[in-house]
Amino acid sequence: MRTPNLEKIAAAGAKFTNAFVGSPSCAPSRAILLTGLMSARNGVEANHTAPREGLKVLPQTMDALGYDVALFGKVAHGKDPRWDPYVHDAVIRHGPLDLDLQPEKVVEYLEGRSKDRPAFLMVGTHSPHVYWPPNNGYDPKEVELPPNFIDTPETRRYRTMYYTDISLMDERLGVVYDAVRKHLGDNTLFVYTSDHGAQWPFGKWNLYDSGIRTPLLAVWPGVIQAGSVNPALVSFVDFLPTFVEMAGARPPGWIDGRSFLPVLRGESRKHRDEVYATHSGDGRMNVYPCRAIRTERYKLIVNLYPEFRYTTHIDKGKNPDGLEFWYSWEDAAKQDPAAARIIRAYHERPAEELFDLSSDPYEMHNLADDPALAALKGELRAKLDEWMALQNDQRKYFAEPRLLANPEEPAQGAPPERR
Repeated sequence: MRTPNLEKIAAAGAKFTNAFVGSPSCAPSRAILLTGLMSARNGVEANHTAPREGLKVLPQTMDALGYDVALFGKVAHGKDPRWDPYVHDAVIRHGPLDLDLQPEKVVEYLEGRSKDRPAFLMVGTHSPHVYWPPNNGYDPKEVELPPNFIDTPETRRYRTMYYTDISLMDERLGVVYDAVRKHLGDNTLFVYTSDHGAQWPFGKWNLYDSGIRTPLLAVWPGVIQAGSVNPALVSFVDFLPTFVEMAGARPPGWIDGRSFLPVLRGESRKHRDEVYATHSGDGRMNVYPCRAIRTERYKLIVNLYPEFRYTTHIDKGKNPDGLEFWYSWEDAAKQDPAAARIIRAYHERPAEELFDLSSDPYEMHNLADDPALAALKGELRAKLDEWMALQNDQRKYFAEPRLLANPEEPAQGAPPERR
């Protein structure tokens, strides 16, 4: 992919190889970053919802600490009016789905801002969220497809569109990064990340790494070693306390996140022993509550209702959400047993999935029934259950699910017994 600005930023600072969001869809993920609380505690479990009333979010917190706060583009997510106090100052235009970025507005702000207070900026771009633009110079034959994809011409064509949107994001990122360096100077921490995985099968709306593992680059001249790679486990929930500590204040003790400022300063290469992630659903398109614990090597996913049929906008939405390439997958599955197994793995999930990420980075080999890993699975399950209890996680779903036994009809009556 053509990402010269990402490469420039990585060369100027640190690349984190084990950074994770707390939830793999827009509103829950961003709410975790903005509140320092995981989804069950901040109130944003289903997508397109907003935090519970009374929570102070990151821009408000930084404003109270004396920072000149400016928000640009897609910072929060969704049309729920409860988001309004958090994003009403954002300089935006209405994009095809949500709030998109005009990078020149960031430059105008930096050129004209008063210097009497330090700056805290949050800048978000819609790209590479769908809808992806037409291909701009990528060869479908040259794109790389993960091993859990079905290789069809339609998949490759959509992949070039996805790459094109990544390149568009990279262009906007370069404008913002150069302006920040020019106008705010070296005593500035610049962080690049993304709110969840891409809208591909096994990505967004999933607790596999392609849904929750996120890019994280951090540049802080004179503090962060240029060109360094850091393996520390960090989570989106840790951003708020990190910025609060940088501002000279003590992070609240009751939040879920904890500051990784010592890691940024090079004082430590370790932050957490494990991270947690949750997912509940996205309207009727995706009703599939699941929870995960992830260490440096292993991940356990618990699918709370394995009798539900897993679906998303990809197979139940409309173009250009991905239906065209998905239809090509279904057609391939009629002839190819390997393709049929991928389709089945997409729709049907067992109650527990255990993966060794060191040997299986695409999480294609479930080890949950391996007797040699029974003790490890039990330890991870006990930690996950204890964490869910501390979160007061009610394991809810927020729309009528489709059942494996009758995939086109919603479940009726009371929720099935939890597993």
